Amino acid sequence: MTSSYWQEEIETMSRGELRNLQAEKLRSSIAQAANSPYYGKVFKELNISPDSIRTVDDIGRLPLTTKEDLRFHYPFGFAAVPLQKCVRVHSSSGTTGNPTVVLHSQRDLDLWAEQVARCMYMVGLRDTDVFQNTSGYGMFTGGLGFQYGAERLGALTVPAAAGNSKRQIKFIMDFGTTALHIIPSYATRLAEVFQEINIDPRKDTQLKVFCMGAEPHSEEQRQRIEKLLGVKAYNCFGMSEMNGPGVAFECPEQNGMHIWEDYVIAEIIDPQTLQPMPDGETGELVLTTLQREAMPLIRYRTHDLTRFLPGDCPCGRTHRRIDRFRGRSDDMIILKGVNIFPIQIEKILMSFKELGGNYLITIETVGNNDEMLIETELSELFTDDYGTLERMSRKIVRMLKDELLITPRLKLLSKGSLPVSEGKAVRVKDLRKI
Repeated sequence: MTSSYWQEEIETMSRGELRNLQAEKLRSSIAQAANSPYYGKVFKELNISPDSIRTVDDIGRLPLTTKEDLRFHYPFGFAAVPLQKCVRVHSSSGTTGNPTVVLHSQRDLDLWAEQVARCMYMVGLRDTDVFQNTSGYGMFTGGLGFQYGAERLGALTVPAAAGNSKRQIKFIMDFGTTALHIIPSYATRLAEVFQEINIDPRKDTQLKVFCMGAEPHSEEQRQRIEKLLGVKAYNCFGMSEMNGPGVAFECPEQNGMHIWEDYVIAEIIDPQTLQPMPDGETGELVLTTLQREAMPLIRYRTHDLTRFLPGDCPCGRTHRRIDRFRGRSDDMIILKGVNIFPIQIEKILMSFKELGGNYLITIETVGNNDEMLIETELSELFTDDYGTLERMSRKIVRMLKDELLITPRLKLLSKGSLPVSEGKAVRVKDLRKI
């Protein structure tokens, strides 16, 4: 391997050397973060300075950062450089309050592109490949993150964006696409469309690699995608707060995602006690940025539940591996790559006086796709008029689609149809096969 995106010295350095590198970068990151209004105040109150860190083990002395902290200090309370030095802002979708905002300097974007390029090189992609991106562009980081990573690698890029499966297939056929960035549920849908138009992707295309992320999926689903489309499908992880895609990625062994420890420090903690979990045991992933300039984040609680995989990886890389995510420690739903909070649904349902207060959100796998079913009871104020029922149902679904960016199925039920909980109401049932 001869490319600059095979960084042997970093990717295979000893654990001791890697921890020393992390400690050095962590001290620099603390110094940089102290320039922000938020961390400047917090560090002063807690008497924290770069000298507080001697080894990586000292990271537990630093405060945790939450999504609520980012929202409360919206929009630029975490900025560690003047805004004139920032060249891009990304944002998550808001719920009932402020969205989370992440700022990037040009240096941040350059390092992010190199990080994604490293991931792509690891799974065999080169400058001779044609890379088609089926992810959305805009404030969502998945599209632009892979776009710039593929360009940095030197691949011919096809920024096809999301949807329009027949157009995606035309590009795959006409441009000789060899790799896709795709969410798992859309990969299964694309396989169905190939079958509908009598094209066998295993024989009639040059596809060989799928980079898959943005929503949880099982090993069984991955294997089905690989069989249907004749590719190797690699799991990837990223989040806007950590730049976006490229934080962790599977190697050709397909046994856990290497988390790039020269870019982040990863911890697994008990979400209740906040104490570190032993290797092999599931807890909440906490991440600290090590090279970000515009907006460093210290011990950011991701709410993603996973574990460190024990042992060495046969690929020779020494950066630790995390397992597939088991769920989240909060109530966020991830469906078709979109982050959804039940409160977003509730606020729409509660805006209709004709609806009661009881509802249930069910996420289930139907065929090869994950779908959302919303069941909600009618109130006594509703008059039994079929035309009114149909019009109201269409209006609710339209409002939900505008808010959630997906189209749920909706069932309007008579009052008393749904079970009533004696304690905390059960609002979400996730029946997906994960």
